[in-house]
Amino acid sequence: MGGGRDVPQRLPWLMLPWYIGTIMKTSRYQKTFVIERVQTGVRMEKRLLKVLKALAEFHDLTLGDLIEGIVLHAFDGKTAFQKPSRRRIKELKRFYGLDLDSRASHRLTEAREPGGPRKARSGPMPRGPAKVASVGAQKAASGRIVRSAGHRRTTKRKRRP
Repeated sequence: MGGGRDVPQRLPWLMLPWYIGTIMKTSRYQKTFVIERVQTGVRMEKRLLKVLKALAEFHDLTLGDLIEGIVLHAFDGKTAFQKPSRRRIKELKRFYGLDLDSRASHRLTEAREPGGPRKARSGPMPRGPAKVASVGAQKAASGRIVRSAGHRRTTKRKRRP
């Protein structure tokens, strides 16, 4: 009978909630920033892009959100990834055959294309109004891009029957 009296005394201790003092961060208490995003056509090394896409998928982010996070951390001089993510990046680099690291930065050149070699961009970015990048095109006074008479179309149009 002596053992029966111990059980009711221990029972209140067993009924305590498991998560006393657990702190959860919720977006309700975090400051949010209203931003405007723009579409951009960024050229990037093929295998590097594959690793970034896989990493974004792993973290359930869009590629743009991942890149924004990396850049914002870099601007603050902080690392964007903790150890588990860095391990995952190492695995993804091995899987996609990416053998580049930070030492390769600013030393990348593109492979030759059938039209001839591509020159790597060097020097500072130009200042002032943006130049029209299209070959044989000029900007009209209205702001529209007008193609010169000597401009050829590089892609073939499908002809209608």
